[in-house]
Amino acid sequence: MGRILEKAALLFPLWVILGVTITWIFPSALVWFKGPWITYSLGLTMLGMGISLKTEDFTRVFQMPKPILIGVIGQYTIMPLTGWILGNFFQLPTPLAIGIIVVSCCPGGVASNVISFLARGDLALSVTMTAISTLLSVVMTPLLTLFLAGNSVGANALGLFIDTIQVVILPVILGILLNRYAPKFSEKAKLVSPLIAVLLITLIVASIIGSGKQAVISSGPHLILCVFLLHLSGYFFGYWVAFFGTRSLTVARTVSIEVGMQNSGLGAVLARNNFSDPLVAIPAAISSLVHSLIGSVLAGIWRRSIPSGFGEKTQLQSDLP
Repeated sequence: MGRILEKAALLFPLWVILGVTITWIFPSALVWFKGPWITYSLGLTMLGMGISLKTEDFTRVFQMPKPILIGVIGQYTIMPLTGWILGNFFQLPTPLAIGIIVVSCCPGGVASNVISFLARGDLALSVTMTAISTLLSVVMTPLLTLFLAGNSVGANALGLFIDTIQVVILPVILGILLNRYAPKFSEKAKLVSPLIAVLLITLIVASIIGSGKQAVISSGPHLILCVFLLHLSGYFFGYWVAFFGTRSLTVARTVSIEVGMQNSGLGAVLARNNFSDPLVAIPAAISSLVHSLIGSVLAGIWRRSIPSGFGEKTQLQSDLP
């Protein structure tokens, strides 16, 4: 049963494509999944992430700081700057340009751990970078968003901070505590939490795209191309910065995936809850589909080529059970 659930979760891009296809043909089919449901769903997704973490995942930053620092710094420099540049270059409508900035300022996505595993990256490094960037997001995401986007289209500065704490930090901390003090429950939850997260994110993405279908159509290929280039730059620059910094192909792959994949669900929630124009959430919904597809393609390519020295455990890998 566990393997079936795992395989179903690994089909993340296909679930997103299915959800978007349904809501595109029948816009009203999944639009009902909005309002507080989106916030609760992201909180539940982050709870699942927290259950998969241990306190040891955070102490690894002191054991092997260089690749982790490269990944986390890349997450909060490469993506935000690229998002700001692309939004201005393509001269998108203000709400959509701000939406690009919002999603680019988010931490690494939970799906990056799955993609890193499939791409023969360093799984422990991926988990640690996701955990660190997620905890930093309570400060970095609101600050960078407000700095790059300003207070246009009615940004709620305090709301950005509060929402990040409520839907990211608190669920993750609760998950870590459950993993430590209720291990039997956590082990059972780990079997179903990845698939639940995939289905919930699919519903979030589909409902936002369904409700903003006309905006996606009117923006045309410019919006989709902008989101595509945003994530492509994250994968590309993340890879080469990590490679030149560590000379490790395994680390380069892992950092590439971590920087290229954003927590688009968080971006959608922050945009929907804290900006007066609902169109700000559209880029985050498209982002979830785009970064998953690019990551899946890279994982398929990299999985067929094992980096030299891959069989030798790094310090991070040796700590895995």
